[in-house]
Amino acid sequence: MEPGNEASRYRNPIIDADVPDPDAIRVGDRFYLVASSFHRAPGLPLFASEDLVSWERIGYALEGSVPASWFAVPRHGGGVWAPSIRHHDGRFIVVYPDPDQGIFVVTAEDPAGPWTEPHLLLPGLGLIDPCPLWDDDGLTYLVHGWAHSRSGRKNVLTVVPVDAALQSPVGPAVDVVDGGRLAGFTTLEGPKFYKRDGTYWIFAPAGGVATGWQTVFRADNPYGPYEHRIVLAQGDTPVNGPHQGAWVDDGEGGNWFLHFQDRGVYGRVLHLQPMAWGDDGWPVVGEAVHGGAPQPVLEYAMPRGGTRVAHPGTRTLARSDDFATGRPGPDWQWEAVPDRDAVVGTGPGLALRGSPDGGNIRAMPRVLSQPLPGQPCVAEVAVEIDVGAPAARAGLAVLGDAYAWAGVRRIGERAEAVVAVRYPGDLAERIIARAPLSEPRARVRVEVDAHARVGFAFAAQETTVDIDPGFEAVEGRWVGASVSLFAAGAYGAVQTVARFTGFSVDVRDH
Repeated sequence: MEPGNEASRYRNPIIDADVPDPDAIRVGDRFYLVASSFHRAPGLPLFASEDLVSWERIGYALEGSVPASWFAVPRHGGGVWAPSIRHHDGRFIVVYPDPDQGIFVVTAEDPAGPWTEPHLLLPGLGLIDPCPLWDDDGLTYLVHGWAHSRSGRKNVLTVVPVDAALQSPVGPAVDVVDGGRLAGFTTLEGPKFYKRDGTYWIFAPAGGVATGWQTVFRADNPYGPYEHRIVLAQGDTPVNGPHQGAWVDDGEGGNWFLHFQDRGVYGRVLHLQPMAWGDDGWPVVGEAVHGGAPQPVLEYAMPRGGTRVAHPGTRTLARSDDFATGRPGPDWQWEAVPDRDAVVGTGPGLALRGSPDGGNIRAMPRVLSQPLPGQPCVAEVAVEIDVGAPAARAGLAVLGDAYAWAGVRRIGERAEAVVAVRYPGDLAERIIARAPLSEPRARVRVEVDAHARVGFAFAAQETTVDIDPGFEAVEGRWVGASVSLFAAGAYGAVQTVARFTGFSVDVRDH
């Protein structure tokens, strides 16, 4: 049994919310982590930690996917896929793929920014999951995978020699691992490139996001041939996957592996596993560190002998926001690259100019989102339509491929509080409940239970109405569901301006 009393232990997942495709490094005494952002902006969220367990969002490496004109509307399933983060020659470097364009690079002296504009290192369809390696002999290599949906290839890892500044390739690409030649391997992807004691290592998952395992490949040459070993699989634990991540040393002789687990509606949540290098030179991960099976630990002693200080909500990413400056805080992301007119005024409260309303919140660009917590939660906000056309509406939504929302709307000269749902497969929204309002303002609340069942309430004119829409949240395209704010108005009409104040979220961490 590993050491550590109850006060010096952590439990997985360490972030029970959507942190897709994580990669992490240590620089000095701090750890830094980057994750996918797909269609959302700003993109490439960055987190910092002192102990590998408690993570704080410090910013974003990407203002929004490029070109901005293409991403001015939600591009579900597109945008920023699995990135890598490294520190080289005094700069932080993030290499990320857009499967419809190629592999990009951004750099910064400070991980909190500012970051350079994206540079297209490798153009091409279906190039995904890149990771660079600066070799001891001065050469630089980039490993990446393939997306079959764009390239017609998958289950293959490829190495490309590139210049040290990651500006261009300097030689031909070489396929170094073909999963089709390995028994049982499908969807080999997410590679991370390392060198240790003269040996080249590629950590990469296979078998699918929700059903696969973690493999390690090693070779004496960056181009192979590589031998492999499966080092982490679900085993008899509830941790399906487990999927791609990062090997990190803690600077005090300890080794760790960060990876994600696909929890569906809650997204790709973050786990931390102990890791060690075995006598035969191969890494062992999870329970195998102490002679058990190569499967995830559910709890473990804190890294560096630290003490876990846990508070409700710290294991999720959703945060309350009073919009004191009139701007959304750093925990919000737009569902598309925002235009300059999306937010008006300087507060107090968030004045959001509405999207043209085609009847589908998923298609609206002026939508702000935070990841749905992986534990039961309650979120609420006051919403008011300040100025708007007769068809204006605004509210609080639980948003995925299907969604439900509560808020206010105007019908002609009348105002009403509304709860509406767009169930999976629906072609249009369904109004579940409504109540007349003397003014287009109300305080709305959403409660999500441990089974992702959604309940709403709205308070207006000294009356509170609870509504059960019979809706269970569902994930989006490669992302978990979100808690979102939106405003909308009819096409061609005076643009709606909705004001949101006092957004709060309460997570019942268990």
